[in-house]
Amino acid sequence: MTDTLSIRAITPEQTYPLRHSVLWPDKPLDYVKVDNDSEGYHVGAFLHDDLVAVISLFVDGQTARFRKFAASPAHQRRGIGTQLLNHTIAEARRLGATTLWCDARLDAADFYRRFGMKAVSDVFYKGPIPYARFEMVL
Repeated sequence: MTDTLSIRAITPEQTYPLRHSVLWPDKPLDYVKVDNDSEGYHVGAFLHDDLVAVISLFVDGQTARFRKFAASPAHQRRGIGTQLLNHTIAEARRLGATTLWCDARLDAADFYRRFGMKAVSDVFYKGPIPYARFEMVL
């Protein structure tokens, strides 16, 4: 299945449909846009030329943050997100970052722990959804 997976740069606009449908389907589309999207590195995972997962990386000096990581529900738990996050970690290193962080939904915390990320904040909420800041040293 994943032998036909390709990971490549995409535009911020290409991320919006997946961001919206997976992360915040009950909000307007503008809700999933990030003010500095134009400054980010946006990456998509394509399966048979269909965009099935997206992630956006923002680097500020030696600190990198990824945001709006979303995979189509039909393609979750198949290793695609793992490959996409591994690609993003490597890209953050290549761009000179020494720390990588994200605001992680707590229901995905175990996924991030598998990459060596650790919770470094108290739980906070975005709407009804609990989050914590997760971080790793690159």
